[in-house]
This record gives sequence, structure tokens and C-alpha cells, in this order.
Amino acid sequence: MALVVFNQKGGVGKSTITCNLAAISASQGLRTLVIDLDPQGNSSSYLMGDSATDDQPDVGGFFEWCLSYSFKPMVASDFVVDTPFEGLRLMASNPELNELQTKLESRQKIFKLREALEQLAEDFDRIYIDTPPALNFYTRSALIGASGCLIPFDCDDFSRKALYTLLENVAEIRADHNPDLEVKGIVVNQFQPRANLPQRMVSELIAEGLPVLQPYLPSSVRIRESHEQSLPMVYLDPNHKLTLALCELHDAIG
Repeated sequence: MALVVFNQKGGVGKSTITCNLAAISASQGLRTLVIDLDPQGNSSSYLMGDSATDDQPDVGGFFEWCLSYSFKPMVASDFVVDTPFEGLRLMASNPELNELQTKLESRQKIFKLREALEQLAEDFDRIYIDTPPALNFYTRSALIGASGCLIPFDCDDFSRKALYTLLENVAEIRADHNPDLEVKGIVVNQFQPRANLPQRMVSELIAEGLPVLQPYLPSSVRIRESHEQSLPMVYLDPNHKLTLALCELHDAIG
């Protein structure tokens, strides 16, 4: 199963949710891969920390290979590296993704990632794809190739307005390119149960029939320590309330 974690609004926790769900999958014995399509590389930094090297294979190399006419046989797994966590591997980001985008679009390489995901599905039980905060070539490629989409959501009015546009964009890609694409759900992040606005907003989304997942992920300073130490929560603090909520969410996604 390949899941895209996507929101066109930045700062909603895409990388945090991607890496923590992937870490939980790996800790449960599932062969797990994270693909980091965001040039900022937050997921790559989160999982690799100081163990990352400049010469390691990455997703930029994969897309450069897609643009080449090399006779050297390669497969998508050639661009995957180990992380410090057992059972969890990574196709790391590359800051040159922005420069590659125009070439990839002009050469109509939008379906290459889907082909790669079909290959990688033989080696991995779960694939999580972190995306840029924009509906660009890389996000479209991921949505075209994935089986599901998770939408992180912060409880504010700007996020809510962006949510409807996002759902329309996903529906269009499903209709045009990927009939198997399913919105697995909206992940409510940094939820504050004692505040009126988050409670009201989530209740309204549910009343509208939107697929809001439970549990909601609570706000926690501990997640900043997790980022700083490059340790997903299931490894840093397995009994923390946020970790337990993430594990429950992971199981709810199926």
C-alpha cells in the first residue's frame, strides 16, 4: 500500500505524520519505505539525522535517471537507502528537485513514479510519500501512483478553506488518472480538546460527511524533541500520549 501525505498548505505536519506512521509500520514488522518528494527534505532529515551523506542515492537521482537515455540497467530500489531503524528505508529528498521539475514536465514524465511504485510494491508492505505543500509535478506524480491519500489538518480557518480545494484536486486526479486513489482520511493534527474552535471545526467537518479520522493527534512539545533527535515518537517515547494516538491512527488506516 502506497500512501501520499498531502496538503497544499504548509506547516500542517506532513513530514511528522509521514515519518511517525512509517516508523510504527516498521516497528510492527512491516517492510516500510518513505519517499521524500519535498525539496526541503524534512522527512529525510528526521529519519537520517547525522547518518545522511552527500553521495547517497536519492529521489533526485531517480528522476535524473528518468530523464536520461542511459543503457545502464537500474531499478527504483537502487535509489533507496537504509535508515538507522530496522525495517525502515528511505528514498531521500534532493534540493535539486525544483530545478528538475521543468524538465520532467516538458518531457512528460508524470507517470514514472507510478511505474517505480509498482516495482517497489514487491519489496515493501507500506510506502509513505511526503510531498511539497503545492499541487506540482511531484505531488501529482504521487497521487497518480498511490493507492491512498492522507490529509493533515490544523484546526484553523485557513486550513479549512484549503481543504475543500484539496479534495477537489484529489477527486480530479482520481477521475482522470487513478480510479483506485482513495482519500483514507483527514488527520487532525495538534488538536487542543479544551479549545472551542478546534472542537467546533472538527464537528462541522464530520457533519459535512468528510472522512475525519480518529483519534485526533494532540499537541505536544515532545514532538520537537523527536525532530531534534531524529527519533520518531515510537522510538523516543513509546508510552507518550502522542505516540499512543499515532499507533491508534496507524491501525485505523489499515
